Amino acid sequence: MPEYKKIAYFDCFAGISGDMCLGALVDAGVKLSDIEKELKRLPIKNYSLKSRKVLRNGISATKVDVIIKAEGKRQKAKGKKWKDIEKIIKTSQLSEKLKQKGLKIFKSLFEAEARVHGEPFNTVHLHELGGIDCIVDIFGTIIGLDALGVEKIYTSPINLGNGSVKTEHGILPVPAPATIELLRGYPVYSSEIPFELTTPTGAVIISGLKSKTSPLPETRIERVGYGAGNKNIKTMPNTLRILIGEEIKADRGEDFVTIIETNIDDMNPQIYGHVMERLFKAGALDVFLENIIMKKGRPAVKLTVISKEVDIEKLSSILFQETTTIGLRFYNAHRKTLDREIKKINTTYGDVRIKLSTLKDKVVNISPEYEDLKAISKKTKIPIKKIVEEIMSLRNWPRIKL
Repeated sequence: MPEYKKIAYFDCFAGISGDMCLGALVDAGVKLSDIEKELKRLPIKNYSLKSRKVLRNGISATKVDVIIKAEGKRQKAKGKKWKDIEKIIKTSQLSEKLKQKGLKIFKSLFEAEARVHGEPFNTVHLHELGGIDCIVDIFGTIIGLDALGVEKIYTSPINLGNGSVKTEHGILPVPAPATIELLRGYPVYSSEIPFELTTPTGAVIISGLKSKTSPLPETRIERVGYGAGNKNIKTMPNTLRILIGEEIKADRGEDFVTIIETNIDDMNPQIYGHVMERLFKAGALDVFLENIIMKKGRPAVKLTVISKEVDIEKLSSILFQETTTIGLRFYNAHRKTLDREIKKINTTYGDVRIKLSTLKDKVVNISPEYEDLKAISKKTKIPIKKIVEEIMSLRNWPRIKL
C-alpha cells in the first residue's frame, strides 16, 4: 500500500522572504495566536505581530508584519554575533526539536555571512539579519510548519528578482551576496522585475530547512496559503504560495527518475565509450544509445541517460562538455524495481558474488556478477557461459533462501 507523508511545497515564482513565509502559513490556516504563543518562549520582546488580508495583482493573500518598538530598533542597530543568537535559542523554552532547527538555520546564516565578508565565524555580525524581525520570521515559520505536522519540504526554482538593494554595507546588487551564498546548489533565476524578490531570510529558510528542489510530487492537497510581499508588482502577484498536503509515496521498489536525452549526428562514434564511462562514474543509473534517422535522412544517435534528481546538473554538464550536442531534453519517469542484494557463494572457482532480485521477499532473479565471471574466465581460460552454467546448476548455496 502507498505510504503518506505530510509535506509543504514552497512555490517561489515571486521569490521568498520571511514575512511571506509567515503570511502563507497563516493564510493556510495556522492561527497567528498559536504562533505568537510559541514565540513568547523565546527571550525576546519589544515587538508585535500584525496580520491583514491584501490583494496582490488580483490574488487574495495574507500579509504578516513584525512591528518593532523603539527599544527593539536600538537592539537591532547593534547587530548580533553567533554567541548572542545561540544564547537566545538555547535559553528559550521552545521544544528541543524547534531549538535544533533554529540553531541549524542560524548557523548556516552565520557561515554564509562569514564567507561573504571574509570574517571568522565567531566574530562576524548580523545587522539586518540579526534583528528581532528576522528571528521572529524564522522561528515563526518553523513553528507554523510544525503546527501543520510538516515532515518534508519541497521548493520550486526560486525567482531572485533584479536591480539593487540598500544594506548596512551600502548599495548591493540583487541577489544580495548572502542570498546567493545560501542558495548554492538550488536552481534560481532572475526575472526582469527590478526588486529584491528573495531576501537572505527567505533564502536561509529554504536552505536551512533542507528543502528539496522538485516539481510538485504526487500529493493530496489539503491546504493552500498565499503570503504577500511588501510591494504590488504589475506583471505578477507578489506572493509566496505554500501547498500543504500528503505526499503519496510509491510502494517499496517504486520511485521517480529523470530521463535526459539528446540526438547527435556529428560526433566521432569512438567518443561514445568515453562519454558513457564518465556518466556512469558521475552517478548515472543507466546510459544507452539508439540509432535513429533525423531530418533530411541523416543517420544519428540518440543518447539517453537515466538520472537521479540530485545528479541532473552534474550529468548535463558532462554531456555538454564531452559531446557535440547543443541541447538536452528532460522528463520525469515513474519506475518500479525489484529489491536487490549481493551475496557471496563459494564455488569450485572460489568466491563469486551473486545478485539476488526479490519481489515481496521472494527471490525471482539470480545473476552472477559479470566482473567476477570475467576474472575467473581470464584466469582459467574457461568460457564465461560455461562458468555460468556450472554456478547456476548449484542449488545448495548457503545463506540464500530461494
